[in-house]
Amino acid sequence: MLRLKYTQWLENITVGLLLLTIFNVFIDVVLRYIFNNSSIALQEMEWHLFSSLFLLGISYALQKDAHVRVDIFYADLSKKKQALINIIGFVIFILPVSLLIAFYGFDFAYSAYEISEVSADPGGLSHRFIIKSMIPISFVLVIISGFMFALDNYKQLKVGQP
Repeated sequence: MLRLKYTQWLENITVGLLLLTIFNVFIDVVLRYIFNNSSIALQEMEWHLFSSLFLLGISYALQKDAHVRVDIFYADLSKKKQALINIIGFVIFILPVSLLIAFYGFDFAYSAYEISEVSADPGGLSHRFIIKSMIPISFVLVIISGFMFALDNYKQLKVGQP
């Protein structure tokens, strides 16, 4: 039940960010090409929304087992061997890298908050710490999704359940 809520919440956030990104780009294009006007804040908001979408999409893709992998050898293996490879991949690659990025990401975001970092461009967005805080947040979510992914694969390995 908790897993379903987590996955649904993550899906709703990513879909919402996608819709906001589309709307923001639409407004920016209309302003630029119809009214011959442009907003740096809108342009920065485009990459803020896209970055958030991408970062949160990593954990969603891992949760749904829709991430990119090289299937040349993997696809021909048995389900138990695939599960073993997934668990090893989580422990060796996903977990250490995610822990490192989350750990250093907190300092990265906090230092932006401490100095009240703003955009270097005139008319750009303030509160740069908000987008920088998406880095550690997303990788904490990757760790949570990774543990769920590893647990599913552990069940597959031990019991043979899908």
